[in-house]
Amino acid sequence: MSLQNKKMSLLNRTFIGGCKRIFKPIFRRSARQVLKGRLLDLEEPERGRWLESDVKEYLKQTWTRSDLLMPIAELDHLPTFGNRLTVFLSVITTAAYQEMMARGVPSEYAKTLVGDLGWKVYNWMLTAVSMPFRVTSRNPARRMERVLRALMVFPFSAPGAPGYEVKVWTEGSNTHTHWTHCPPQTFVRRVIELNGDQGELDAFFKSWCLYDWPGADVIANDGQHGHYTRLHTLSRGGSVCDMCWHGCAKSGKE
Repeated sequence: MSLQNKKMSLLNRTFIGGCKRIFKPIFRRSARQVLKGRLLDLEEPERGRWLESDVKEYLKQTWTRSDLLMPIAELDHLPTFGNRLTVFLSVITTAAYQEMMARGVPSEYAKTLVGDLGWKVYNWMLTAVSMPFRVTSRNPARRMERVLRALMVFPFSAPGAPGYEVKVWTEGSNTHTHWTHCPPQTFVRRVIELNGDQGELDAFFKSWCLYDWPGADVIANDGQHGHYTRLHTLSRGGSVCDMCWHGCAKSGKE
């Protein structure tokens, strides 16, 4: 191993260790809020509900499983800290889904639970990022654009593949972000190529890719729904995620 590779590996380990220290308590809080008291199986309610002991063991095994998946993420190859962070989180949510399956949770219910768990984390992060812009502007369209522009700096900086690749522009009250490369989605596809398909990409779609609709409402913070539309999605086989973020809430589909 070259000296440069050794340094990169050390940086990688340091990065992963730092992320774990930050996100373990966040995921613990989310898991307790989302899972405790939920049915273990919607089709067999007699199996019981999630207990505190179930949540603790689930989290323990999820982090263990994430360690096995982390080499597949190839974090050393990603060009920015923000890109590495989002792929790290994709590793955790993929491990969380796989561990649900290992516990015998039916696939569709597992996707729902992991999606709910991940949304808690994403919502907290998005709310924190949006807060300064809520203070400085009461205009939802201006707030939307400013938050999105900030997110394009971190964590979604876009130097191109293997990092994010995106075109961003604003027309009136709408901000467009057209993504042609998504590192977290690429990681999930690589997991499937190497280990076989257990529904990980669909789980990714039903969590990460569906967070944009409620996420846009969180950013706008005007008490309304309908701040986002998208016609194509990379994880559904599209060549682009053609996102449109509406500063003014829309009704119905475009």
